[in-house]
Amino acid sequence: MIQALINKIAQIIPIYPEDEATIRQLFHEKHIKKFDHFLQEGQINRHAAFIVHGLLRYYINADGLEKTYSFGFEHCFTCNYESFIPQIPSTKNIQALEDTVILTISYHDLQQFYKLLKHGERFGRMVIEQVFIESLQEITSLYVDTAEQRYLKFMELYPDMQQRIPQYYIASYVGVQPQSLSRIRKRILG
Repeated sequence: MIQALINKIAQIIPIYPEDEATIRQLFHEKHIKKFDHFLQEGQINRHAAFIVHGLLRYYINADGLEKTYSFGFEHCFTCNYESFIPQIPSTKNIQALEDTVILTISYHDLQQFYKLLKHGERFGRMVIEQVFIESLQEITSLYVDTAEQRYLKFMELYPDMQQRIPQYYIASYVGVQPQSLSRIRKRILG
């Protein structure tokens, strides 16, 4: 399992044999059952993770309603950086939609990762830059895209996920009720 993580890191920075040993030492396997949480609102996000297998949903509670804002799937990193970096309670939730296997690293161990890997700091910068860009794109989409455009972007971002994600979570992500999503899908599929 750890090899998938090493391969992912090697896509971003060069990895040396001593780096591999450090990675194997700092990351730990964790299993999350379907509908259990990796992180719940009010908890401090103490670990970043790499998704080996499974599917996660990111959501907030707004006036008693769960609003889905993203999904995490195989070979992606997962974390609520708003909580993780300053080590403060989270306002967001990360929930498994399937039985999920992740490799976790604590905040302290991530600092060791940055320090001990030859290009560890560069890796951290590049990952957080990608998170920043994705966040800006998502905010922009909320303000300028129609529900139909958001659904088309969902299909582009998550092409293989439609069969794995319940329609009401997709509707929440798009920002509509499930009935409206059905109408959008009919229009698109024509």
